[in-house]
Formats: sequence, structure tokens, C-alpha cells
Amino acid sequence: MTTQVVYSEKFSRHNNMSHPENASRLHVMIEEIKKAPFFKDLEFIEPIILDEKELKDVHTDRMIEQIKEMSIIDESWIDMDTYVCRSDYETARLAAGGLVKACDNVLKEKADNAFGLIRPPGHHATKNRSMGFCLFNNAAIAANELSKKGKKTLVYDFDVHHGNGTQDIFYDRKDVMYQSIHLSPHYPGTGHFDEIGIGEGTGYTVNCPLSYGNGNNAVSKVLEEVFLPIAKQFKPDLIIISSGYDSHYMDQLGGLRFTTDFFGEMTAKYQDIQSKIVCTLEGGYNLQQIGKCLVSQLGQLTNKKVKFNDSANEDENIDGVLNQIKNELSPYWKL
Repeated sequence: MTTQVVYSEKFSRHNNMSHPENASRLHVMIEEIKKAPFFKDLEFIEPIILDEKELKDVHTDRMIEQIKEMSIIDESWIDMDTYVCRSDYETARLAAGGLVKACDNVLKEKADNAFGLIRPPGHHATKNRSMGFCLFNNAAIAANELSKKGKKTLVYDFDVHHGNGTQDIFYDRKDVMYQSIHLSPHYPGTGHFDEIGIGEGTGYTVNCPLSYGNGNNAVSKVLEEVFLPIAKQFKPDLIIISSGYDSHYMDQLGGLRFTTDFFGEMTAKYQDIQSKIVCTLEGGYNLQQIGKCLVSQLGQLTNKKVKFNDSANEDENIDGVLNQIKNELSPYWKL
């Protein structure tokens, strides 16, 4: 089994050490996986810079030009959360291009699966706006490239924050399914259970807003009763997992109660649907934990599981929102 990891030191050029989304995130993750029993089995690959045409297939010209212009100075801010550094127009295209390359390699069976250890992250970037620490939407760009090849992609997002950007980009399409579990109310304020898509995309957006304190058991129930049955019926050619480790119970920007092992366990559930899986880094800001979360996922991908056996008290109450989700989606899927 071959697991590829997309990585480049150039991703560290996007950096502000006073900001939670900084270059040290990648550094601690690399150091953690070096200690893992599967490290020697990983195949590290260099990313490629995304062509501007592929970028324009997903994002507006104005949005792209904004990042390009802001990348000629040392640092500037799009909003109070999102910074842009010198060379970020190239760095962000390198992140997106790396994920496109990983998906292409898995699709062509050059690898069994892959992980995009890339930044800046992407799932908050909409068609026309960079926001929420994100410049371009890596997962959406990769999924769109797969669509051009006639392939169906499922994006599963377990970041504590709703991936409003990924949802926005595919909200009226049925070639890409977006599934998200996330804390609500929380930034960015989207992802309600009744947001299920529009037009021919109706039923292809699946949201589960979680309450503060929900964790492994609540989410496992949502996956088994709604997300996975829908995924099986959708029959994706490839699954992209937006891996946001801020849903870990110790993350300072979180509020959910996922244990470290649960990241690998969620990945395993989606492997049962489709073995062609490519994960991409989104959030996660506890520098003592994010490397372990990555090890949990990579251990599952390489079939050399690493268990941490940590535990977290959680609120298991999920039935109310679960029934609401079923009511919204049962006209479109067998649940």
C-alpha cells in the first residue's frame, strides 16, 4: 500500500507567528510523523504550481487579482483573520496544485491514497472571497479538476468550522457532494441542517451542525445513519477529506470533543465507501496535538494503525438535529 504525502518547505513562506495558522503547524506535524512506525513507508512528493486557468475555473478574476497584488509586499490583511505574505500568490497555488497532483496520482493508481500536508488552508474560501485563514479553496479546486475528467467527488469535512467556501462553490452542482460536521453556532455561521443545495445540486450538500461538547459517539451516529448511507448511494470515484484537527477536544479554537484516535476511525469509515481517499490539511491549532491527529489518520491510510487511547467526556445528545437532517434529505436519499 502506497501513501503519498504532498509537502514542501515553501508552504512555510506563508507565516505570521502571532497568528494561530502559522508555519509551526507543519513543522510539529513533520516531527511527529517522523517518529511513527509507518514513516519509512510514506512517499513524499513535491507539489506543482496550479495553472491560473484552473484557478479561474473556481475563483473569480477579482479575487485572484487581489491575492496577486497583495503578494508583492511583505504582509497585508484581507480581513481581521486572514493575512497574505510576500509570494503567497505562488504559495497558495502550490498548495492547490499539490492537492490536484495527489488526487490525479490516486485516480491513476500511482498511489493508494494520499495526504496533502499543505497550507494555507482552503475550505473557507468561496468563489469570490478569501476569508477565515484561507486564500484559495484547495479541496474545491481538486474536486473541480476531477469533475472535468468526468469523475464524481465526495468531500467530507470534519473541521470544527463549517467549510462555507466548499459548500458555496458546489451548492448548485451534483457532480461533487459536500458533507460537513461542525460546531454551531460558530464561525462562519453557515452549515445549518436545511442547507442542502439548490437546483440540480439539491440533496448534494449534507450538513450536521453539532452542539458544544458533542464528540465521537454523536458523530458516529450521524455518520452511520445519514452521511455514510448517502455516500454509498452517491458512489464517488474519489473522496477528499478536509482534515481540520480543531475538532480535537484539546484545541483552543474548538468546542467539540473528538479524541485523537477518532480521526483515523472516521477515515476508516469512508475507506469502506471508496478506497481512493485524499486528505487535505485544514484547521487545527494545538501544537501538542495536531501531529498526533495526523499520525492517527496516516496510520489508517497506511494500514499501520497507531492508537493513543485518549478519552474525552462528551455530550452524546444528537437525536434532535439528526431527525431534522433526515427529514430534509429523505426525499433525495434512502435513509
